[in-house]
Amino acid sequence: MTTVGIIGAGNMGEALLAGLILAGTPTGDVSFAQRSDERASYISQRYGVARKSLSEVAGADVVILCVKPKDIALMCEEIKSDLKPGAVVVSVAAGKTIEGIQSIVGQKVAVIRVMPNTPTFIGKGAAGISSGVGVTEEQLSFVKKFLSASGIAVEVPEELQAAITATSGSGPAYFFAFVEAMVEGAKKLGLSEEVATELVTQTIAGAAGMLESSGKSAKELRENVTSPNGTTFAALATFEKMGLTQMVQAAMEASAKRSQELA
Repeated sequence: MTTVGIIGAGNMGEALLAGLILAGTPTGDVSFAQRSDERASYISQRYGVARKSLSEVAGADVVILCVKPKDIALMCEEIKSDLKPGAVVVSVAAGKTIEGIQSIVGQKVAVIRVMPNTPTFIGKGAAGISSGVGVTEEQLSFVKKFLSASGIAVEVPEELQAAITATSGSGPAYFFAFVEAMVEGAKKLGLSEEVATELVTQTIAGAAGMLESSGKSAKELRENVTSPNGTTFAALATFEKMGLTQMVQAAMEASAKRSQELA
């Protein structure tokens, strides 16, 4: 039996909890700590897991820290005496290094660093995993399993966590910003916000579905719908002229840099 404790049941904590259950973890083996009574009541009722004290949750075999990066050091200090020797601490705090967490909690536990993203909540997540010294194959496999139940999980060296943050961690927000821009563009061309939102959402979802299921690359799919001197060609030429690729790369570099600054 592997017991799991989740500290912080906000949106990401809930998403990971849902992944645990999808992966077959018995609800009786999962507990959580949450400050808000209202939020705790919702989580308990929806998922059938017990809310316990912080010290009880920290005594699990797998302790998942779903707190903000600015709170991670204080939380580690608070729970370090309650951690069970041989347990593994899983941190989802952007930028916070394994070494930094290990220096607080000590060597009696192992540390895994994870960068998930918000689509984990609907089973479409993408996460990067990095292991610290002392993480067992069983512990790593357990974490991979419940993350994979909510999408995909890839193992990377910790020095690539900033790249993971810039790619999949922050990635959903890039997508949402692009959708917002398309909706505004459609409105300027005369469509109502309702119709524009419906069309853009379906178009984006359909395109993502093709990319996922066709086996073709994004480049191939783009070329297939771009006739020389046609309407799509005109739009893409404008993207190129205005530096879309350079803009996206610069945004990702800014995200990665900020992730490293949070360490």
